[in-house]
Amino acid sequence: MVGLLSVLILESGCHTAPRPGAFAPRAGDEIVVAGQMIHTGTRVLLWMDPGGYDAYRVERRFSPFEESGWEDSHEKVKELKNPNRYSIRKGSLTPEQIEKVRGGGWDLPLLQSVVDQFVLHFDVCGTSRQCFNILQDHRDLSVHFMLDLDGTIYQTLDLKERAWHATTSNTRSVGIEIANMGSYSSDETSPLADWYRHETNGQTTITIPERFGNGGIRTPGFVGHPARPESIKGEIQGRTLVQYDYTPEQYAALAHLTATLCKVFPKITCDYPKDAAGKLIPRKLADDELENYHGVMGHYHIQTSKVDPGPALQWDYLISTAQRLMTGGFTPVVEDVSTGHARHKF
Repeated sequence: MVGLLSVLILESGCHTAPRPGAFAPRAGDEIVVAGQMIHTGTRVLLWMDPGGYDAYRVERRFSPFEESGWEDSHEKVKELKNPNRYSIRKGSLTPEQIEKVRGGGWDLPLLQSVVDQFVLHFDVCGTSRQCFNILQDHRDLSVHFMLDLDGTIYQTLDLKERAWHATTSNTRSVGIEIANMGSYSSDETSPLADWYRHETNGQTTITIPERFGNGGIRTPGFVGHPARPESIKGEIQGRTLVQYDYTPEQYAALAHLTATLCKVFPKITCDYPKDAAGKLIPRKLADDELENYHGVMGHYHIQTSKVDPGPALQWDYLISTAQRLMTGGFTPVVEDVSTGHARHKF
């Protein structure tokens, strides 16, 4: 008994050991990377939190519970081919490393050696709840993060997982779906009129259609406004498209997450694809460019058939804000994306 007590004292050293059963408090801004909690400075709901979205589950999230199991889901939704909507980041791993991680045994240095891209999408669903409904209940797809209109970030998988969101970049990337109804050409049917209302004071308000209820927005009474009230026109993949901007709350949260990922994953350069003149490349990168690119990027940089995150995203503002956060630490104030004045607090 004395010997066992001595071992316990030696192992604990001069520090007081945690009491069995004690809770480890969380601040509510953490993401999970290879099992480790890492602060972001902005609100995050994890898949294991009340109100979170769990992409590890096999069953459909929004169908009746008695019909949500895999057998019923596979029968009722033909697009669902696989009970899991994610896999192992095995592309560059040796057979020995695959054996190590296949049971979940990733360490952070190994994951850091694999991940070098952060891919931005718009969800064309309008809210994160509807986005998860489409991914989990109707498609064989997943994404690590969703960003709602009010700036709430939802993490659905540990970043050690290979989410299915960006085809050839899945193994090496982290992905985020940003709530936004997308961009459209003049000859396409557009839902924008149902989602955006122009006010007499010159402001534009996001109007979630009644069929979606409150949209699952986390902030009580939240009313969303695009960072710029007018619709934005721009060229992506050689097509002229129109889109409404993201909300200031989304820009603030995305800048914090971008800064966090670029710090955690040193291979992700905090910048976007640029041409020789330093301008944004608004198209798919050539295969060799994509192979050698490591940084923040859009879905359209990966696939010619994609145009997200669209012409409205303010790349310079996002990246410059993230870079300031990386060098100055997490600040409680982020400049207003439309005016340049400090406004949003977390």
